[in-house]
Amino acid sequence: MNTPAFKSAEIAEQHPVDDQQPDLRQNLERQFRHSVDDAIGPQNFHTLPSASSGLSAGALQLAQSLGGKGVSVPVLTGFVRLADILLIVAGAALATVSGSEPFAAGWAHVFSTGAAVLVTLAFFQAADVYQVTVMRQGLSQLGRVAAGWTLVFAMFALLRSTTGIGTGLSDAWIGSWFALGLAGLCLSRFAVYSLVRNWMNTGRLERRAIIVGGGTAAAELIHELEAQPDNDIRICGIFDDRSNDRSPPVVAGYPKLGNISALVEFARLARIDMLIVCIPLRAEKRVLELLKKLWILPVDIRLSAHTDKVRFRNRGASLIGTVPFVDVVEKPIADWDMVAKRIFDLVFASLAIVTLFPVMVAAAIAIKLDSKGPVLFRQKRYGFNNEIIDVLKFRSMYTDMSDPDAKQVVTKGDPRVTKVGRFIRKTSIDELPQLFNVLAGSLSLVGPRPHAVNAHTDNATWDDVVDGYFARHKVKPGVTGWAQINGWRGEVDTPEKIQKRVECDVYYIENWSILFDLRILFLTPFRLLNTENAY
Repeated sequence: MNTPAFKSAEIAEQHPVDDQQPDLRQNLERQFRHSVDDAIGPQNFHTLPSASSGLSAGALQLAQSLGGKGVSVPVLTGFVRLADILLIVAGAALATVSGSEPFAAGWAHVFSTGAAVLVTLAFFQAADVYQVTVMRQGLSQLGRVAAGWTLVFAMFALLRSTTGIGTGLSDAWIGSWFALGLAGLCLSRFAVYSLVRNWMNTGRLERRAIIVGGGTAAAELIHELEAQPDNDIRICGIFDDRSNDRSPPVVAGYPKLGNISALVEFARLARIDMLIVCIPLRAEKRVLELLKKLWILPVDIRLSAHTDKVRFRNRGASLIGTVPFVDVVEKPIADWDMVAKRIFDLVFASLAIVTLFPVMVAAAIAIKLDSKGPVLFRQKRYGFNNEIIDVLKFRSMYTDMSDPDAKQVVTKGDPRVTKVGRFIRKTSIDELPQLFNVLAGSLSLVGPRPHAVNAHTDNATWDDVVDGYFARHKVKPGVTGWAQINGWRGEVDTPEKIQKRVECDVYYIENWSILFDLRILFLTPFRLLNTENAY
């Protein structure tokens, strides 16, 4: 099984080092992979913090105030670029429609518009107008946009006068296009400015970070981060396992909110984007112990290297201003990947509902005729980031014997299951209403299957059975998943079965792609033919 992904990187000392000095990061990567493999092994049933970890009232209040969704910077800049393209094309089209010689130059208009789009994007990129720091400036942003757009036409005018290219285009059309394009771009940038300022004020456009580890090293890191110009990192607090005599309760003005176990709960309640582990890389054992607890969270994890006096090659490292970090764990399916997966879900779930609607109607009628009670059944299950969601299913049990809390595992020949229920469970027709969960956004079409909150094996809940179980909740759960494709569906009556499911789920998270989702979606109907373990 693949374990939490590390990007390979090489670390070099700023000064020559002894040839026998081990590569700290390679050693860290090797040991951490080994430790996580052991954690998911069948012999290791230790539990990571999951339920209440004793957050203080102040920390709990702070976590709740930091809720809400953030705005992805890559997605924002991508949509601004798309808006610029559409406005340039729309300006050219309006100038053509409103002119006295509609589209007289034919392909010259098309070529000029395409060239203008490319050159404008290049000029805007050079002028940094796609940087958030510029987007949140009013007059400065408008001035850069106006200057860039004017330079495009100045260059076109120079080219036209020296080479004759574009002489077939009328001056009236060019003038109208310039005016319409300038007006549209400036108005859109004013809207962008208003949105960005609002998102900055409400905290939706900042990266929220937690410092793991306190003391002098954390204080130095905080001072360096705050000294960076246009810093978008918002430090939300400090968590440290050490006592107050070794790690003071307040560091550089930020409070210590609790220990590492409390951090897991805090990060699930708040919208935290990044965990910065401020512990020297040479303290490998302590770093490994922390990462083993923290990698289950759907956040970026960075190791601060500012105190180690090391410099990094480009791969596997990042900078916030001039402060270096080792990129240990990256948030899965983020930014444009998240947009692509959501579009994938909406398109294919809609097609599936239309295609399978007769099957769902027939199932609903059969359930109603077979036994008394509602057609649909709601069950509390774990969703993304351990959130509790209501998952829809066709009812397959007698109403008075239903088990919404999943206290008793369904077994072969279970008397609680109706005649129709046995059929729809074997064929997985009972799962079809979850397509509406996909449209609502609580489920994805493909992902780790959502497990019931109290699901258990041998009187032990699954998070007690598998160390690192909650890592499968780093992405949205799915109607179908890699575990089901590999035959792990149906009754879970042994620890090995849930361990294999978790291994498949973590593998899916670390290797996700749209093509991987398509592969799983294509194979699902064929794998459903195997009903051996479906009761």
